[in-house]
Amino acid sequence: MAESLPTALPRVGPWQWARVEAVREENPHVKTLRLGLDRWVPHLPGQHYVVRLTAEDGYTASRSYSVGSPPDDAGAVELTVDRLPEGEVSPYLHDELRVGDELEVRGPVGGHFVWRGEAPLLLAAGGSGVVPVMAMLRHRRRSRPDVPARLLFSVRSPEELIYADELGAETTVVYSRRAPAGADRPAGRITAADVEAVAFETGPAYICGSSGFVEAAARLLADAGGYSPQRILLERYGPTG
Repeated sequence: MAESLPTALPRVGPWQWARVEAVREENPHVKTLRLGLDRWVPHLPGQHYVVRLTAEDGYTASRSYSVGSPPDDAGAVELTVDRLPEGEVSPYLHDELRVGDELEVRGPVGGHFVWRGEAPLLLAAGGSGVVPVMAMLRHRRRSRPDVPARLLFSVRSPEELIYADELGAETTVVYSRRAPAGADRPAGRITAADVEAVAFETGPAYICGSSGFVEAAARLLADAGGYSPQRILLERYGPTG
């Protein structure tokens, strides 16, 4: 039986310490952290957690990271982190954090960019913007396989792929700078033809990535895909490529 998602947003919990259970490299500058939580609550696909670091002098820095794991992954969440060279938090998470360490986190947070099971489901992502939409796709695969779904995923090159082992038949990858040998499509930004090939006549579209990618994808969906503004939900990240 298909599992239904809650209609109400889960309450944002207090700050708590999460244990690092595993670290997985997705590409040369993106890692996934699996965090065990004593006070775990099911999130909605698309929500995020806030990570807070505190220095010895009391200075704190916090950043939000989307949950990539599905809501039925009880007791843990997976945060996929893009290492930003000038960042205050992501370099520590990449370079210093080890299995067994603890992180201070709070969540789940967010109520606009969430999927509650509407169908059919169109997802569009640029770079690390794939993280929250992958939570939606993973939940759909596990609990709502009846829901038609498509993912349009734009990355610079094959080395930039995230979750490469999980990109299935519903996924169309667009390489913006360098395509692999033998690719059906030459490298370049997403086009009207790309959008027309994945668009549905009904249902929502979730777009996540850099501001430039989100704006371009939303415009193409409206013009070439026939999506009204009410059907398009947007989430903007920092630099993602």
